[in-house]
Amino acid sequence: MSTAPTLDALTRSATDPDRIVLLRGGTVVTMDPTLGTIDAGDVLVRGERIVDVGRHLPDTGAIVVDATGSIVAPGMVDTHRHAWQAQMRRTIPDVDDLAGYLQSTLMHLAPAYAPEDVYVGTRLAALTALDGGITTMLDFSHNSRTTAHSDAAITALIDSGIRGVHASMGPHFGDWDGQWPADLARLRSTYVPTDDQLVTLRMAALATGDIAGHLAYGPELAEVATDLDIGVSLDVMFGQGASRAVLAWQSQGLLGPHLESIHSTALTADAWAAMRDHGVTVALAPTSDAQIGLEDAVPPVDEALAHGIRPGLSVDVEVALASDMFTQMRALLTLQRMRAVNAAYGTGCEPTRITTRDVLDFATLSGARTLRLDDRTGSITPGKQADLIVVDAEAINTMPLHDAIGTLVLGADRSNITSVWVAGQVRKWDGELVGVDVDALRTQVHDSLAAITERLATPVAGR
Repeated sequence: MSTAPTLDALTRSATDPDRIVLLRGGTVVTMDPTLGTIDAGDVLVRGERIVDVGRHLPDTGAIVVDATGSIVAPGMVDTHRHAWQAQMRRTIPDVDDLAGYLQSTLMHLAPAYAPEDVYVGTRLAALTALDGGITTMLDFSHNSRTTAHSDAAITALIDSGIRGVHASMGPHFGDWDGQWPADLARLRSTYVPTDDQLVTLRMAALATGDIAGHLAYGPELAEVATDLDIGVSLDVMFGQGASRAVLAWQSQGLLGPHLESIHSTALTADAWAAMRDHGVTVALAPTSDAQIGLEDAVPPVDEALAHGIRPGLSVDVEVALASDMFTQMRALLTLQRMRAVNAAYGTGCEPTRITTRDVLDFATLSGARTLRLDDRTGSITPGKQADLIVVDAEAINTMPLHDAIGTLVLGADRSNITSVWVAGQVRKWDGELVGVDVDALRTQVHDSLAAITERLATPVAGR
């Protein structure tokens, strides 16, 4: 991508709501079902919004970004990540069950986090997401021990410049102030008085009370969410327990499109039907289910599609898993096609395989729909906000370009992302994050890790 339109020009005009930027000459993968993929295409952005997509668009008054030799695509959407844990990346790379994660991370580490550690971890996760082309991230923030912990988490999202969803939940174990869920009202009024802003708010909860009864979704939490007009993201949606919970919520009138079902692994057919009938969205965690071995360890993409639900994708926990969406797309594509062929092998039946376009849709438009943000992001569609990535298609690992979607899913990685845009603002340029002192961030991360380690060495009641 040409660097002729300097970063200075873009940053100087950043606050101008009428600034015009034209990304010219790239292969535009819109993910819009009507617009499709446009070779040698242009994307015209005014302020925070896409105003036109096509070929040979006028450049009058525009800052022109030469995207020749590049793919222009929607920013990716991470529908579920526990961002506060980022200082502890790959501390348990070989964990092999949920209990191991709970004991090592939520029981042992989480109580040692001060608010400043939550801030550092969340900001690190958000900036890593942006660097990897993820422009929207739901932070399932389940270490909200005090109001200060919650403030730190949501402020980190705001400061990073990502399109963030702060999904707040109290901690599973250890001492805490018991301020959740009541504190959601303060977060709503202080940080998210309207939903028409870059960072929005949801409630986070668990499917059942097996691990922590005070965090389980039910009538009381549903009433809080309804009063605040916020959605609810439900984790540990596994197996028989979660399936029974879904049917109970159905009988209580608690199911609806405001709910996001995370994982959805090994749910019964009745539970899937209930979620479909009530518009519940689904966030898959392909590497989490398979690598950690959650329930039957099979990401339920076939079950979702069989019920007419196109899921989003998510990273989940960086303590054991990769941080990027390329890994999630490739893992799901491989696992589903392996499962499909294996099931049909020797039967004469034709396997039902998903495609590279399917998984890119899950990582973009369907991911946005999962978070109820598809009115503003997830595709390069006129009228939506300009959440975009520009990917070098002439790099050693991507050239020559034959199939843009195949290249995005199977060939590219974070190093090929030359620029990232969120609501029309450039967050990565010429391969580097904009306005981020990585050396200073590195010092903060290591200082935070040292402080957590020191607290862990000092016995404290309740931890």
